[in-house]
Amino acid sequence: MADSETPIRFGIMGCAEIARKVSRAIAIAPNSTLYAIASRSIDKARQFAVRNNLSEEVKLYGDYNDLLDDPCVDAVYMPLPTSLHLKWAVLAAQNGKHLLLEKPSALHVKELDKILEACESNGLQFMDGSMWYHHPRTAKMKDFLSNLELFGRIKAIHSSSSFTGTSQFLENNIRVKPDLDALGALGDAGWYCIGAILWSMNKKLPTTVTALPAITRNSAGVILSCSASLYWDEGKTVATFYCSIISHETMDLAVCGSNGTLHVEDFIIPYEESSAAFSFTSGAKFVDLHIGWNVKPQEVRVACKLPQEAMMIQEFSRLVKGIKISRLRPDSKWASTTRSTQLVLDAVKNSIEIGFKPVQM
Repeated sequence: MADSETPIRFGIMGCAEIARKVSRAIAIAPNSTLYAIASRSIDKARQFAVRNNLSEEVKLYGDYNDLLDDPCVDAVYMPLPTSLHLKWAVLAAQNGKHLLLEKPSALHVKELDKILEACESNGLQFMDGSMWYHHPRTAKMKDFLSNLELFGRIKAIHSSSSFTGTSQFLENNIRVKPDLDALGALGDAGWYCIGAILWSMNKKLPTTVTALPAITRNSAGVILSCSASLYWDEGKTVATFYCSIISHETMDLAVCGSNGTLHVEDFIIPYEESSAAFSFTSGAKFVDLHIGWNVKPQEVRVACKLPQEAMMIQEFSRLVKGIKISRLRPDSKWASTTRSTQLVLDAVKNSIEIGFKPVQM
């Protein structure tokens, strides 16, 4: 049976700005449909529906519980503030809803483990909202990093994720409110940096994590920018990252190997939807007199039939359908990926709190 004939029915809990992008992705993906929207008030749900030109068939709820009680909702996308994730994610799982949870997934790993246990005990698929994993470029980059002849073994990694928040953003956004998203820039932008580093290392956790003293907080104590270093004893690999909501836009990933290097400048959100590129250099040396290089970076461009957020929805829906129709087990790699990222994020936060000392993993 075609995917479009049995689409996975999504309910969106919360009308955050990112929900606009994901509601579009649900509409574009061939195996999903937007079934319901829930907000804290029916007026907010209606405003979201009007603003995004949603079909009149989409159900609107003014209470999150009403959406969770709806037996027709297969899966929930949850872009609520991080402080609300534990309560509502566990309730969603207890109501049999597969869970696509916006990042950062939890305030700390103990909360995340309760969410993951609720999903696992109910046989439900879990995935966080990191869209870049699902772009076909990401698989192509992994092919290069896995090529020992062209790339070799990883020696160093650097990642950055930053943007300049407006004065209104820095005053009112949930990311700067300690009672809503207490992790600030570390949880928002840093999640991507840590995820990219662990992706490069095939999810192998570092031996030690050390936050660096260059940190900026707002008057409420929420992190606006920070950086950290990660170190792996095996292979003597080092990684650094910088995350900020008060710096110019960056989405960089650079991986240096024993035989080659990889660079990508837009790994989180590609410059354009239809294709994305990365560059690599292999076997580079200086020419005679050190007046140039023997090779130039090569660009690899990868076409994308769907926006990466739609590919995320497509993959999540495929997994949900396998559980729902074919009685398959949930794919645990997505929960594992999220948990590894959370563990390192927690270690960075811990290092900051103990005076930027190393934290053993």
